Amino acid sequence: QVQLVESGGGLVQAGGSLRLSCAASGRTNSRYSMGWFRQGPGKEREFVAAIRWSGGSTYYADSVKGRFTISRDNDKNTVSLQMDSLKPEETTVYYCAAALHLKMATMQSAYDYWGQGTQVTVSS
Repeated sequence: QVQLVESGGGLVQAGGSLRLSCAASGRTNSRYSMGWFRQGPGKEREFVAAIRWSGGSTYYADSVKGRFTISRDNDKNTVSLQMDSLKPEETTVYYCAAALHLKMATMQSAYDYWGQGTQVTVSS
């Protein structure tokens, strides 16, 4: 079993930056792929970014390309999401997820473990 805990959320003005982190514990010896999703009120959970265990392959939603950067530190069992040029419409809860055998990075059902989320608020 793997436990995921997100941190780094908070309040930022439009155009500002935040860096989210996800710490993994438990059975972390496997080579999990990691992803970030977000879900606003009344909306489906939306794919944001993902990264393979090696870090050599990354994936981004079109809406965040060029502004967000996903990275990981396997020695520390952490994955991060650097978010720049944030927009008010990106105010929502961000979730970290892990997949042992990732087939489709953008699909919520592809992931095996989820964190409880961290709130990001972008003011206008």
